[in-house]
Amino acid sequence: MARTFSVRRQSGFATVAMLCFFLLYLPIAALVVYAFNAGTSIAIWEGFSLRWFVSAWNNQQVVEASWRSLRIAAIAAVLATACATLAALATTHTAPYRGLTAKYAFINMPLLVPEIVTAVALLVFFSRVKLWTGYSGLGYLILAHSAFCVPFAYLPIRARLESMDASLGRAAADLYATPLQIFRHVTLPLLWPGVFAGLMLAFIISLDDVVITEFVKSSGQDTLPTYMLGQLRRAITPEMNAISTVFLLLSLSLVTVFFCLSRNRKKES
Repeated sequence: MARTFSVRRQSGFATVAMLCFFLLYLPIAALVVYAFNAGTSIAIWEGFSLRWFVSAWNNQQVVEASWRSLRIAAIAAVLATACATLAALATTHTAPYRGLTAKYAFINMPLLVPEIVTAVALLVFFSRVKLWTGYSGLGYLILAHSAFCVPFAYLPIRARLESMDASLGRAAADLYATPLQIFRHVTLPLLWPGVFAGLMLAFIISLDDVVITEFVKSSGQDTLPTYMLGQLRRAITPEMNAISTVFLLLSLSLVTVFFCLSRNRKKES
């Protein structure tokens, strides 16, 4: 019998994989190490110190940008997850019909289109809205992040729905449960790991976003990533390393929780 092709059996695969991981994670490891540098250089080690973490904590601009980033990411993640949940319910466990594939493509469009194209489109749209309304608050930035994060939240929610037994909802309907009761007492309790995973994924994407934020934000609305980008244009100090390290730890924590939820979902199915 012919053996199936597997890239793992190719000679040199392990070496190339290790080299790729080394080139990918070595700069990140260097960034974390030099966040604890006692000196002002980002290339010369001058001793261990937490001075740059303290400096970032006492920097009022960093604190304001951090709270703004967390607030925008939290609200945008909730809105995106709510929209993604409704979209997943409307496109899963339904009989195939004309236009269903087009709906999938429409929902996942932000994943297919380059982010800068989405950013320019949002800039043009919200610029017109600002002229009509005269409002220039954080609402536009929250809506822009929400629109961009919908497909990221949609994917784990839809995956969870597809692994659920559709007969449970039909059994509840046979017992005279209303659609709202079916959703509250049957669908949602089984769906919540996917919803929570989608919420965290949307939160991470919104928290780390630079391109859309840079295009849509108004004056005085810097998030932490755009603040760091502005500082890097002037001078690179270990304070930026310290901020990046905290951001990295936060993202890794959320991704770890997301991985654990996905792993539990696979075991249940």
